[in-house]
Amino acid sequence: MTPSLPVARRGATLAANLGLSERVFSSASDRAMAKAIDAGLERVEAGLAREVAFADPIAGASARYLLDAGGKRVRPMLTLLAAQLGDGANDDVVVAAQAIEVTHLASLYHDDVMDESERRRGVPSAQTVWGNSVAILTGDLLFARASQLMARLGERAIKLQADTFERLVMGQLHETVGPQPGEDPIAHYIQVLADKTGSLIAAAAQSGVVFSNADPAYEQPIVDFGEKIGIAFQLIDDVIDLSPKPETTGKVPGTDLRAGVVTLPLLRLREVATADASSAALLERIERDVMPPTPDPAALVYETNTGASRIIASPDTIDGIIAELREHEVTRATLAEAHRWARDAVDALDVLPDGPVKKALTRFADTIVERSS
Repeated sequence: MTPSLPVARRGATLAANLGLSERVFSSASDRAMAKAIDAGLERVEAGLAREVAFADPIAGASARYLLDAGGKRVRPMLTLLAAQLGDGANDDVVVAAQAIEVTHLASLYHDDVMDESERRRGVPSAQTVWGNSVAILTGDLLFARASQLMARLGERAIKLQADTFERLVMGQLHETVGPQPGEDPIAHYIQVLADKTGSLIAAAAQSGVVFSNADPAYEQPIVDFGEKIGIAFQLIDDVIDLSPKPETTGKVPGTDLRAGVVTLPLLRLREVATADASSAALLERIERDVMPPTPDPAALVYETNTGASRIIASPDTIDGIIAELREHEVTRATLAEAHRWARDAVDALDVLPDGPVKKALTRFADTIVERSS
């Protein structure tokens, strides 16, 4: 397991990791805000260590597992950043930031079970260590702990947490069942991203505004920013999934497609394949060779739903297909769409006053679409 960093070291480096220190905070007021955010992140980190602690030894070990594995704490950082529009990182803001991050941690345990993921944050996923049941129950415990934290802040916080949790679950459900007959697959996919990722990022930023007593006029723009940035983040993930640099991404190229996960490049390819023969041929090879319905990765053949047998494609063949999709126009279109969502997110901030908060949020949007891992 990756050892956890000391709290002070984590808190002091998180803002810089996201390009929000040296590259943005140049004036004295900018640097003062950066210092306040880092100090708040230290408090959040210390609180997280307390909140994922359970007296039961199994629950304590499993709940602490992914927290100790690391993470950039993007959501608490956004809470603390948005709070600079009001009173700053007061006690309620810090508690809300902890609750949002615990909610995020809980969702990772459930996601990894449903996706059958073998690794998370550089370590074996929780279910590979303790099994599916313990991983699911650990996620449930963390969701309960997040609700307890929000309950300390009153009815407004409880409703915010419940509404966000509902969207997280609905997003996962809709991803699982897929688009319904007559539903646009791409619109369905974007809504899944908004629910599964955008809703929690939006709640993180919204919490910063609400619990810092900032001007209520800032709340909806901040929510719009968070949701759009969440969509951009996931679209960039779709592009990164095809990256030929596993040493940078930490993933085998085409990990999602190999696992049968539909991404926007694949959806766009299905769209253009109806009118382009080469795209149709590539789509056929992806669905036949990269996403074969075999439960055994060591198998040499698999049986199709028609009863016919097909030979499993070689690793080199699969790598070549992934490379072809990576160079296809649909992947460039996905990247362009991610940039568009990021621009729309920044546009939502127009009502915010000019200053270090708006500048930092704008820079954060840039880092989302510039990242390579």
